[in-house]
Amino acid sequence: MLAQLTLISSLPQSVFATHLLVLLPKTKTLIKDVPHAELLAAVLKRRDMKADELAKSAVSAVTASGGLIAWAMLDFDKDTFALQTQVRKALQLLLEEQPKQISIVVLGDEAQRQRAAELAVYGAWVNGALLPVHKKKDERKALKKIDLYGMGGGASSELNPLHLPLVRASATGIACLPHFRGRAKPAPPLTRGGWEGFAALKAQAAGNLLCRELTVLPPNELTPAIYRARIAKLAQQQGWAHEEFDLKKLRKMGAGAFVAVAQGSADEDAAIVHLGYKHPKAKQTVALVGKGICFDTGGHNLKPARYMHNMHEDMNGSAVALGILLAATQSKLPVNIDCWVALAQNHISPKAYKQNDIVTALNGTTIEVIHTDAEGRMVLSDTLTLASRAKPDLLIDFATLTGSMATALGARYSGVFATSDELAQRAVSVGKQSGERLCAFPQDEDYEPALDSKVADIKQCTLDGDADHILATRFLKRFVEKDVPWLHVDLSSSRCDGGLGIVAHEVNGFGVAWGVGMLKK
Repeated sequence: MLAQLTLISSLPQSVFATHLLVLLPKTKTLIKDVPHAELLAAVLKRRDMKADELAKSAVSAVTASGGLIAWAMLDFDKDTFALQTQVRKALQLLLEEQPKQISIVVLGDEAQRQRAAELAVYGAWVNGALLPVHKKKDERKALKKIDLYGMGGGASSELNPLHLPLVRASATGIACLPHFRGRAKPAPPLTRGGWEGFAALKAQAAGNLLCRELTVLPPNELTPAIYRARIAKLAQQQGWAHEEFDLKKLRKMGAGAFVAVAQGSADEDAAIVHLGYKHPKAKQTVALVGKGICFDTGGHNLKPARYMHNMHEDMNGSAVALGILLAATQSKLPVNIDCWVALAQNHISPKAYKQNDIVTALNGTTIEVIHTDAEGRMVLSDTLTLASRAKPDLLIDFATLTGSMATALGARYSGVFATSDELAQRAVSVGKQSGERLCAFPQDEDYEPALDSKVADIKQCTLDGDADHILATRFLKRFVEKDVPWLHVDLSSSRCDGGLGIVAHEVNGFGVAWGVGMLKK
């Protein structure tokens, strides 16, 4: 449940709040109207800090009434990721106490207030909600209410303090109620970011939280069968078209690559699930594909304990695709979406696929199995074939696919491959705008001879693992229909210790904000 948002147009000199965040634009000296200016000045003096050093590090103090207040300056010349990181760290000074309510004051001109408000509210939403834990006593408290001062009125930064238009939660997440100290009058109009801007942010936050909630669930609570039931319920709630391709159907269709991985499980609950969202004004269709390996043992090429830990998160790509679909649905983006999630587990058993098996994929390509821990590209191959047969205007797949991408980038970027330079540049640009940063990698044809097989059309991978993130992409390319624009996102940053960008939790939902940004393009 996301916190209720209230927009208040006044910019008060003093705000009574148990937890208060004040965001200022970067200046050499403090601008006027800073709440608790005397307390801030005392804090800066004690720490021997100049005012503009607030752009490097937020500070906090306890007010005379016992409230906790944090101040930060935002340098709007910096990129989105840097701003998100600064706002997240400032928010954490308050959210660490798990308040039920937080107040936010944004100062500056209209554009600065708008930008700061978007960052702070989104940060409060995604960090104030609770993710599942399994403690006997769960004493955590979720954030219930956000009061945002400095938004909701006209373009002027000096608003009439008597006019306090309140925007409260409604069926759509936001509704306006006029509230005045004096005689009732119509509330002044919201700024361009008031109504629609915050509603869209709330939808994106809901998508981020869905992604993270699914990802952190333990593997015994998110088997393919449980996952399928959860998706079916979501589809009913959101009005999505819903279709399942279970193992019986996939065998009959000839989806041998997916079945090879799924056959090692005792329960035949694996499936490819297809969801559809349509908008009456849509002119384009985007297909989203997500790898949903609910637990990855490595199969016969069993992972050591160190690398099997957290392998319940190997379904993160599917959760990203579902998070994007939910955000697009709730914000009513004018684009049609086909979402395909490949749900299975990579188990070891007498029935599990083996090295040197040869299987036939849905599009007729024969694959020589080289390593059973390269299961992600196997389940994706048949899923990409299904998704690309409809000839979408853009196909994007998400997967925690290769260790070599994590070696190349660490956990602070994810990698992307594209079928054209223009598409790669667009993906990287949206990454900069969203704060979910991507690095584009090559996939030139001269890499592919490493996948030549003497006994099949293609090898699944190589044993030495060199450039495996590139070879995996060359492999997957065989299963994308010709002339379909395609982006492959290898989610090396799906888990980042200490948080990443605006998200403080190590499981950060990377890809949802970026995917929403791509859909808006």
